[in-house]
Amino acid sequence: MKARPRRLAPHAPHALLALLPLCAALTACGGGDAGTASATTGATAPASVPGVASAPPTTGTSGTVPQSTTPNVVAVTVGPTPTSTRNMLMTSVTVCVPGTADCASVDHVQVDTGSQGLRLLGSALPAGLALPAVPAGAGADIAGECAVFGTGYTWGAVRSADVKLAGEIAAALPIQVIADPAVPATAPAGCAGSGLAMNSAATLRSNGILGVGPFSADCGVSCVRAAVTPWYYACPASGCTASTQPLAQQVSNPVAGFATDNNGVIIDLPALADSGASGLRGSMIFGIGTQANNALGSATVLRANSGTGYVKTTTSDGTVYSLSYLDTGSNALYFNSPTMTRCGFWYCPSSPVSLSATIAGIDGVGAPVTFAVASSTTLLATGNWAFSNLAGYNGRAFGWGLPFFFGRRVFTAIASQATPAGSGPFFAF
Repeated sequence: MKARPRRLAPHAPHALLALLPLCAALTACGGGDAGTASATTGATAPASVPGVASAPPTTGTSGTVPQSTTPNVVAVTVGPTPTSTRNMLMTSVTVCVPGTADCASVDHVQVDTGSQGLRLLGSALPAGLALPAVPAGAGADIAGECAVFGTGYTWGAVRSADVKLAGEIAAALPIQVIADPAVPATAPAGCAGSGLAMNSAATLRSNGILGVGPFSADCGVSCVRAAVTPWYYACPASGCTASTQPLAQQVSNPVAGFATDNNGVIIDLPALADSGASGLRGSMIFGIGTQANNALGSATVLRANSGTGYVKTTTSDGTVYSLSYLDTGSNALYFNSPTMTRCGFWYCPSSPVSLSATIAGIDGVGAPVTFAVASSTTLLATGNWAFSNLAGYNGRAFGWGLPFFFGRRVFTAIASQATPAGSGPFFAF
């Protein structure tokens, strides 16, 4: 599950909160899986998915940030996965050798507002796509990276690519190529002890992770100042040793790397019936207040902790979760209910339970939320793939996973980037 807090120091790992347990059959996960879907390559996201109507981008007035006319919307989908994992928000990403037309499109990439950076399986890329290596620190050796998620890690090389989404381009962006043969197949000990090795389509449950969370770099200044285990490594032929890594060479949020529309992202998904849906199509919109389709409008702004990205959740019974996050990379709502029946890891009440909470920013501004929890067993029996009322146990944090995003237009603003509501990091809905 999204068990390990990522940002323990300013600009420390924000990948670590990223992905909650995604069990193939929604049974108990033990410690939980990473929040990533399963994988196939070759096709782009479908124009429509049976079962649920599309959610078109909405319009509004812009603020005072620089304006853009760049196409800024890509389709996101939830539907069947080869690993039978529910609530997986997916898109397609194009990567190119920097400055060239030598490109590849990778589908079944999970959209994650809880981490930073693009991570693709090496097996999902054409063998001839020669993405340049990014060096470790100030040396010449290729950088290896270990990104730790809730119950596992990805290990691979750092390479440079032009990342293309809609009309937006993040030029020469450092990305992680998972299981890249340029680094040892076995991760360093400081990484390998971090749970499940999510270095294949079967274990990652996707072809990659598109981290579009509230920070620009995945580790930040902590990795600039010191060789922080288990993050970056210098990997000559003799093996890998921990290394510092300059910000410009860290795996980075593609949205922050765009020339325009680079201050945040909106996830706009349709509402679901109580029994879920067999398929879903929505929109990922880049920028906040930079075009007519990404205005904040009347959304409530919840300012996040600038070091961790957390907000606060208070439930109707008075329980306060100071560690709370909004994250498409988590496939359920995660919290601690002492009264609700659990089937292993998942909640399975005998009848649907209606609950309420308030999500508040660090300035005390809050927004009320109502939500429901249905039996995971009942939901799974429907054969559907998208659910707004799936929930599981988390003893120390409140995770507003993908179910929270259905029927909402949710903004994630990037730290230090100007928006009409001030600089991020913040969430809004």
